[in-house]
Amino acid sequence: MAATNSALFVERFRKYVSDNELFSADDRVLLTVSGGVDSMVMLSLFTECGYNVGVAHCNFCLRGAESDEDEVLVAEEAQKRGVVCYNRRFDTLGEMERTGESMEMAARRLRYAWFDELCAEYGYNVIAVAHHSDDSIETFFINLLRGTGLRGLTGITTHRGNIVRPLMFATRREITEYAVSQHIPYREDSSNRSTKYLRNKIRLGLVPMIREINPKFTSLMRGNIANLTAAQAFINYAIEIVKKTAIEEREGIYYLHLERLGDEIPRDFVAYEILNSTYGFKSDVVRSLMAAYRKGCTGKRFYSKEWVAYLERGEIAIAPIADDDDCEVMVEADALRSFCGNSVLYYEHTDVDQIKTFGVPENMAQLDADKLHYPLRLRRWRNGDWFVPFGMTGRKKVGDLLTDLKVPTPERKRQFVLLSGEDIVWVVGRRIDDRYALTSESENVLKITREII
Repeated sequence: MAATNSALFVERFRKYVSDNELFSADDRVLLTVSGGVDSMVMLSLFTECGYNVGVAHCNFCLRGAESDEDEVLVAEEAQKRGVVCYNRRFDTLGEMERTGESMEMAARRLRYAWFDELCAEYGYNVIAVAHHSDDSIETFFINLLRGTGLRGLTGITTHRGNIVRPLMFATRREITEYAVSQHIPYREDSSNRSTKYLRNKIRLGLVPMIREINPKFTSLMRGNIANLTAAQAFINYAIEIVKKTAIEEREGIYYLHLERLGDEIPRDFVAYEILNSTYGFKSDVVRSLMAAYRKGCTGKRFYSKEWVAYLERGEIAIAPIADDDDCEVMVEADALRSFCGNSVLYYEHTDVDQIKTFGVPENMAQLDADKLHYPLRLRRWRNGDWFVPFGMTGRKKVGDLLTDLKVPTPERKRQFVLLSGEDIVWVVGRRIDDRYALTSESENVLKITREII
């Protein structure tokens, strides 16, 4: 990249920040710097333009010496540029085992909680993340392949709350060329070359293939995502108008009256937009709810993280989940996932030769599938509930187990159990029942993985 192009790149950065009103010259910006090319270029641009910044680096201790070398590079570069650098090491694997979260979810929760702490302690009011336009395109395909509504196809937003993404004007190639031309040091994360991650499969396989068909792929996708984002903005506006007609509040409960909408309005779509964006219901939960609504079912309950929806005389009622809510979710034999409280459970049927029998984390249950009776049931635990903890022969009350594990009271109230018939087969995320554990005679396995939403 020639000197003129480098200067132009800096001006594009300034203009993008200004046009999108990401922050002002008076703001204190916390830069999240990993040591990769994107975040190191972000650090360079901010310091060259004279913004008031600090650097935050997370060492998730997942790549041994590589993680430590990233930490050293970021600290040295920040010092060279006269910028304060905060560093924190996280026991990410331990956190995953404790909470049952995936690596990505655990790392995300840990880092943003720490960023918020830094902002509160040192007066930063903006957090800058080094996502670029290629990241947004890859996110489009990830969501498309996993199944999503229109909102999931709008890529990565320029800003959300106090989080800004000031490199969205540039591609990965442009950023790398700028780093090389300006002799900006950076480190390559070896995991970026692994195709076991969906994002890398898209980045290294799918995108180059499409670019071969259409060399203007990147600019074309930018335009597509911009159009989809505009369409979603219009839908958001329209939904707010629809809500004034369709939603009625009575004594803290919200009633969704789809019958008030004209026949030309797609009711399933409107129900999804309202229930998902306002109350956090997942798409498959809304699909099940709408199927029950069309059949005229009464009393059936559906759950998001914080809300319960139930059908009542042709109305969809939505209320906050009460601490003593006795929710129950039926799990059919072909279920792929289900929701309970703030968790999602993923179900996989396999044979005993395909699973790991030792060192199974608490967020995973491996049950003898041939002993189970469907439908299984998920519900909150109740006083008097008992099971036979794995490795034991005698009964134990669920309440006693939670006491022994020193589970805090709010968490105890949210504890779910999974039942086959009247037997508790799993105190979710804690312990399976020994009677349903795998033995030398087991052939078929139901593997359940819990993730925090």
